[in-house]
Amino acid sequence: MKTRCSKRRNYGLALVEILVVIFVLAILVAMLLPTSTHPTHINSHRIACVNNLKQIGLAYRIWEGDHGDKYPMSVSATNGGAREFVAAGNVTAIFQGLSNEVSTPKILFCPADERRSYATNFSAGFSAQNISYFIGLDADETNPQTLLSGDDNFEISSAPVQSGLLEFSLNSPITWSATRHKLNGNLLLSDGSVQQTSQNGLREIVASSHSATNRILIP
Repeated sequence: MKTRCSKRRNYGLALVEILVVIFVLAILVAMLLPTSTHPTHINSHRIACVNNLKQIGLAYRIWEGDHGDKYPMSVSATNGGAREFVAAGNVTAIFQGLSNEVSTPKILFCPADERRSYATNFSAGFSAQNISYFIGLDADETNPQTLLSGDDNFEISSAPVQSGLLEFSLNSPITWSATRHKLNGNLLLSDGSVQQTSQNGLREIVASSHSATNRILIP
């Protein structure tokens, strides 16, 4: 009498193995997907930030062209500037002075800034909570490497900077914090260019400004 070999068990094992493989792959995809998409968000935020600063730089250039080649920080309020607001550290008033040249206050907000939100207009409710970028008080178009604006997420000796006037020298241990662009940042220079910088790039640009001290307003 011949014995019959049933293949039912072999097929059953193969099906279980396939289901196990599919299950494991699904878990791996779920774990890896957020990691793979996160850099995309970082890059898109940084590109948007660069575009914001380019528009801010253009607004500054248009404004100074109408005010004797001076920035609002150097022109009195009676002449349309915001020099009187510098001492009070009033970043909001300075950007409001640029409102005719800035297309929308939304460009003053960096999408990677988790502490703030964008404003829809320059009047009702507009405040420092809608501004992600510092203002360079020593900006001078005759010295194109001076700081005009940029991301404000600085640290000095590992301590986050506070709102108001910040002064630092060429040798100050200033760095980008991890709160925006992953220890990188964007800088708008007086020549209108926007530089995407690492920690070393930040220090190199500060050194190339040839200013013994740098004064910036932090929102």
